[in-house]
Order: sequence, then structure tokens, then C-alpha cells
Amino acid sequence: MKGVYILRIFLDRDKRIRIGSLDTIDFKKGLYAYVGSAMGGLEQRIGRHLRKNKKMHWHIDYLLGKAEIIKVLVRETNSKSEECTAAAELKKSGGAPVYGFGCSDCKCKSHLFYFKSLSMMKIDNYRLLKL
Repeated sequence: MKGVYILRIFLDRDKRIRIGSLDTIDFKKGLYAYVGSAMGGLEQRIGRHLRKNKKMHWHIDYLLGKAEIIKVLVRETNSKSEECTAAAELKKSGGAPVYGFGCSDCKCKSHLFYFKSLSMMKIDNYRLLKL
């Protein structure tokens, strides 16, 4: 299956985390949404994100080493551009972007967004994946 996914992430306290090539970022305690795509295997990519022991490769790997995935939303698509569309929707719904995070292969400002509450985190046309 090919598609785009959104990881809903909870960080239990304020943390300073080194994020690979982005250097160190101060993260606030709370809820985050990360948008990614997998055009070669959605289930495998999400499975990788859920594993604790893995080689650090993407920006999100560093954050997930300190935070917990609480929900995964998916949308089947053959279009990688849907990833950027989802990021724009999350920003529009009130997400505060973590600039430069997860968007090194596109022109977006970020693919990770901080939310003050879960009710703000709105996105259409995605289905919940059972963890």
C-alpha cells in the first residue's frame, strides 16, 4: 500500500532534543502531528516508526526516541504531494510548525506541528490505523 500518514505524538515534558542535521530543538510538552509519506510500503514505514530500536535516519526518528505515538492516521494515495497538502491542513487548523522538521525534500516550512489541544488537530479523509 502506498500513501500518506499522520503520526499523533505525545511528549510528556519539555525536552531539548538533538535532531540530526537540524541540531538541537527545544520541544514543549504536549501534542504533535507529523506528516510523512511512503510510496514503497506504508505498513512497513509505520511499523518502523513504532519500533523503539532502529537506526536514526529521519528527523522524526530522533523525536520518537523521546516521545510516544498515540495514534496513526493513513490515507492511501499514489501522490507524494498529498504529504504537503496534509501539512498545510495541519498548519491551517492551528498547528504551530517546528520549522525545518521533516521537509528537507519539499518546499514546506515543516511537516511537524505542535498543538495546544487534541481538538485543534483536524484533518479530513484519513482513517485511523489500529496500533
